[in-house]
Amino acid sequence: MTYKFAVIGLGRFGMVVATTLANKGAEVLAVDTNEEKINSLRDEVAYAVKLDARDLKALKAQNIQDMDAVVVAIGRDFESLLLCTVHLLDMKVKRIIARAMNPTQRMILEKMGIEEIISPEVEVGISVAEQLLNPGILTFLPLPDDYEIVEINTPQNVTKRTISDINLRKRYNLNLITIKRLEQRNGKKSEHHVIGVPDADTVLEKSDTLILMGKAKDIKRFIEINH
Repeated sequence: MTYKFAVIGLGRFGMVVATTLANKGAEVLAVDTNEEKINSLRDEVAYAVKLDARDLKALKAQNIQDMDAVVVAIGRDFESLLLCTVHLLDMKVKRIIARAMNPTQRMILEKMGIEEIISPEVEVGISVAEQLLNPGILTFLPLPDDYEIVEINTPQNVTKRTISDINLRKRYNLNLITIKRLEQRNGKKSEHHVIGVPDADTVLEKSDTLILMGKAKDIKRFIEINH
């Protein structure tokens, strides 16, 4: 099954979303008022269309209502984002994902009934701050109730030990989701590959990347104790 998505607004964020979806095999309709941006994407996505997303008739002409999801990534012109979003709601689009640049915009979108709101600048800022405070964290995904999913390098004190010996769940209240391990495949240079669901006898290597889930305080404690 091929999923169909529309991305409206082709700034840097919208461009990345559109091209990533297309590279993953989705059918993507990219929309912007800037002809130069549209032309730059013509060979990257299924459809690249110059139109004004404030124009309800123009949106309907592209069958936006048939998309599996629409990402409204308009950045600077919040009035245009709002009007476009209202049209999408009126068209009963299955799933709307809207971009908010600040808390006020997020509040307005929530009042309109938009359930999926993204703030890439805020999320990147939080991630950078977390990595500065905890240098052992490579990537960081905040979850509700102070939970996180993080990628960390294998701490020195747990290298060459089995998962059962470390006993992450009992000692640290953490769950190991998976491990990324350096492997050489098909004669290519070594790259990180996910090894699946690790079993209790898996021995951690120094070059492994651990993907953990747990409370922020517990992740920090695990890194500090075993650094």
